[in-house]
Amino acid sequence: MGYLGLIVCVLALLSCTVTARPATFLQDFRITWSDSHIRQLEGGRAIQLVLDQNSGCGFASKYQYLFGRVSMKIKLVPGDSAGTVTAFYMNSDTDTRRDELDFEFLGNRSGQPYTVQTNVYAHGKGDREQRINLWFDPSAEFHTYSIMWNHHHVIFYVDEVPIRVYKNNEARGIPFPKFQPMGVYSTLWEADDWATRGGLEKINWSRAPFYAYYKDFDIEGCQVPGPANCASNPHNWWEGASYQQLNPVEARRYRWVRMNHMIYDYCTDKSRYPVTPPECAAGI
Repeated sequence: MGYLGLIVCVLALLSCTVTARPATFLQDFRITWSDSHIRQLEGGRAIQLVLDQNSGCGFASKYQYLFGRVSMKIKLVPGDSAGTVTAFYMNSDTDTRRDELDFEFLGNRSGQPYTVQTNVYAHGKGDREQRINLWFDPSAEFHTYSIMWNHHHVIFYVDEVPIRVYKNNEARGIPFPKFQPMGVYSTLWEADDWATRGGLEKINWSRAPFYAYYKDFDIEGCQVPGPANCASNPHNWWEGASYQQLNPVEARRYRWVRMNHMIYDYCTDKSRYPVTPPECAAGI
């Protein structure tokens, strides 16, 4: 977490919340792929991910979580990053009925905007991609990317701007991830068969190695294994009334992103979905 979640159970209220204190990368995460390509910086409070022709790399949280908020500050691969993908996501790590919440940052040719793709898997069903072009250079400085997940919706944030909302419409028969805890993952890898302009732009290995930087890891949620009543507790701050829908400022920012920066929405892709997916008709 960049902050180590300490679960505090208030027995009188049967509630479990999370407090935080500064932590180093390895207190909350483990390297899952190519430890030689992940370098700790600032005494372990920040890390550098490396992609070269030999390997990409990845890391994951030591624990899984059921509801809450996870965020990281990331500085993406600069310059000609076409064909690279920097991913930050949550995953239930189950084979058949996977739940997953994805940020995927798709590299670009120099001078072109960075694209972020989000996707939602619920009960094993995914293919819900949306893409926006970021309105700033995400390789110039750190920006905060967050996933807020409660019983009402999942919200993807870039800094304080919501870019995607996936509502809980179980009452309409639409799956929503709420039963399986998820771990937090991140990877830097080569995907030039699809990442940039549908695979038309290939990775330029003469620009390698490619670097992405992370810091301020923050996870606040119900750790699993942990107190059994935590995930269902209405006193968790992320279940509060102010987090059950976008506030007016967030709603305005959300509309602005959708109107000015969205470049792909599976909901309107008639070649893939001649019949509009039900969650789209439900106003997600």
